[in-house]
Amino acid sequence: MDKFINLIIKFRWYIALIIPIITIIIGLQLKNITFESGYRIWFDKDSKILKNYDNFRSTFGNDQVITVSFKNDKGIFNKESLHVIKRITDKFWETKYISRVDSITNYQYIYSGTKHIDDVIIEDFIEEIDKLTIKQLEDKKRLILKEEAIVNRLISSDATTTTIVARLSPSASETPEFNLELKELTKAILQPEIQKYGYEFFLNGRPIVNSAFVEIATAEGILFTPLVLVLAMLIFLVIFKKFSIMLTSVVVVVLIIVIVLSVQIMLGYKINNFTVNMPVFITAIAIADAMHIFWIYTVARKEGMDNVQAIYKSIKQNFLPIFFTSLTTSIGFASLAISNIIPIKTLGIATATAALLAFILTIVFITAILAIINPKIEKVKKEKNRINNFAKWYGSFIIRFDKQILISTLFIFIILGFGITKVKVDSNTVRYFNENTDLRKAVNFVESNMGGPVSYEIIIDSQKKDGIKDPKFLTKVNNFYEMFYKTFPDEVRHISSLLQIVQKINYVMNHSKTIPNKQELIAQYLLLYTLSLPQGMEINDQIDINERMLRITASMNVTETSKDLKMIAWIENWWKNNSEYKAQVNGQTAMFANLAQDLTQTLFFSIMLAIIAVSLIMLLIFKNIRFLPLYILPNIIPIVLVVGIMGWLNIDIDIGVAIAGAIIIGIAVDDSIHFFVKYFEALKKGYNVQDSLTYVMKYAGYAIILTTIILSLAFSVFLFSDFLPNYMFGVITASALIIAIIADLLMLPAILSLIDKYKKKI
Repeated sequence: MDKFINLIIKFRWYIALIIPIITIIIGLQLKNITFESGYRIWFDKDSKILKNYDNFRSTFGNDQVITVSFKNDKGIFNKESLHVIKRITDKFWETKYISRVDSITNYQYIYSGTKHIDDVIIEDFIEEIDKLTIKQLEDKKRLILKEEAIVNRLISSDATTTTIVARLSPSASETPEFNLELKELTKAILQPEIQKYGYEFFLNGRPIVNSAFVEIATAEGILFTPLVLVLAMLIFLVIFKKFSIMLTSVVVVVLIIVIVLSVQIMLGYKINNFTVNMPVFITAIAIADAMHIFWIYTVARKEGMDNVQAIYKSIKQNFLPIFFTSLTTSIGFASLAISNIIPIKTLGIATATAALLAFILTIVFITAILAIINPKIEKVKKEKNRINNFAKWYGSFIIRFDKQILISTLFIFIILGFGITKVKVDSNTVRYFNENTDLRKAVNFVESNMGGPVSYEIIIDSQKKDGIKDPKFLTKVNNFYEMFYKTFPDEVRHISSLLQIVQKINYVMNHSKTIPNKQELIAQYLLLYTLSLPQGMEINDQIDINERMLRITASMNVTETSKDLKMIAWIENWWKNNSEYKAQVNGQTAMFANLAQDLTQTLFFSIMLAIIAVSLIMLLIFKNIRFLPLYILPNIIPIVLVVGIMGWLNIDIDIGVAIAGAIIIGIAVDDSIHFFVKYFEALKKGYNVQDSLTYVMKYAGYAIILTTIILSLAFSVFLFSDFLPNYMFGVITASALIIAIIADLLMLPAILSLIDKYKKKI
């Protein structure tokens, strides 16, 4: 070790210059940094969920839409509001990325002729708005509210709220740039109406969701990293009162961030809503390592050592603990690589690399800088050394109250931990956004005023060509409608398919909403309807080319993922158990609901992998299998208790919590390693338990407390996030680290004290 430190000191100037130069060269890659969003980033290219969705789109076309909703408290059926609807509808038709637009003005209304009662007329519901009288407007309102196909889909049941639905063309791009452009085009369409009439429009749909991902990630990426760096700078300045030490720490952080992000770009990865937060994680990891180096260095200088002696003492005492803590932190993050959720996997791999890089730069670069700057730190008289005085008080406090500490912490931990039985998983992407975001306001508006803001795409396979025209098949579809509404009355807001078209034409022809009992008649109805539709309003997005499969769209309220999965399973099982037909629920709502299963697996397996790996490393370090439960306990407790608290507070596990689980273990174990290294070090010196705990506090405890403060503050910046997985990650991680320090500096030493007292009695 002495030779290694001598080399660093000897070549300190080369190290101080070469590392930044290499970083700058590598950092040139940052000019190629790009952002990715959209549904595909969440799934592996071989994902069965993604393949099923692609098959669905290849058969039925693009299911992505932009919806524009607004409300007129006096009612939509006045000339002003109808003109607004028609202008928006027409402008969307002219937009290059839109293949179809549906609204109440161009709704294909089916009715019988006045001259010949057998004539069936299909045309736009509202034309020549200016010629309509007040009575005609009232008649239109009365007629439209009888149309089951669009009530609570395009217009509310009280006729005060309406939605225009613009469906994207099959060739529409999925890039972030496209989504942002389409959002701006939509705003440009709406702006004249806002200026003239003052309507408040609410935008929803997958392009709007994807745009929100990009906008929030970009804004928070720009804000959070500098904020964390400033917090770290202030804390280091307050603790060490040396500008040079503070600046050195920040430089190390910046070097690591630049290198890791640049390597990610070179490997072909793009930034997404989770990897955009890598700089915050890196800052927390690097600052924690630097804290331990500077702390023992400062303690040594205050005890009277010169610069070189203090460097030797700090590196010798910190090298193995920091190496092992970097390794365990890296394992905690790397355990996320088992996830099938790509943003989690890439975040885990990148940050695991950063943890190891932080170790290298902390030991090499900080040592070289300390050898150069030689900060002036005055020797402190022993009796005035507050660090020593507090450490002595701590050791005696633990020994005196060990039993009370253990009983009280265990009691609190058991009560809190029981809440884990109440936890649920929710990965609904709509709920990823804060209530005050425009997207969430739009979703809530639609849910409150009209129909469900999310949808299930239910594909029914009739098992034969032209099978959708079979009266028996359509009767079963009708039965499904009734049972789905009845079973989930609070969630299902509207169901639509070609069934309503067949029923409506039969009603016009025969004054009966029953399903015709002849397949030929149903075929004639559908042919009549198809031939009467204007270009762009065809039905090929509702049936496949062989007319074997029927698409049913169910508009649903936003609910927790567990309920989504329950309803999806109910749909598929209903068709399996009640017919010879097959059903599959598709679309992006179903995709992200199924993602919850991967989320649960990520949470469970990554935590298990982290625990096993950490346990093996702790055994490797301390070579004492009898202490294995004590090695593991302080590292499991934080995640168990935090999840338990979530259960008591009815907070669902989301993707942010899944990420936090393994990371908490990886970071929390740092405290345990530093604690045990110093504790066993003291025992080897011949100290008793009380003096050993005093030694631990002096050389590790302070640093553990300070790093916990820094890490908690760093992760607490996510409390300002509008992206709720980030928010929950911040809450969970900051809370868990505080629990970890209680476990490591109170419960763990109390157990060690009681074990020692028990041995003395034997």
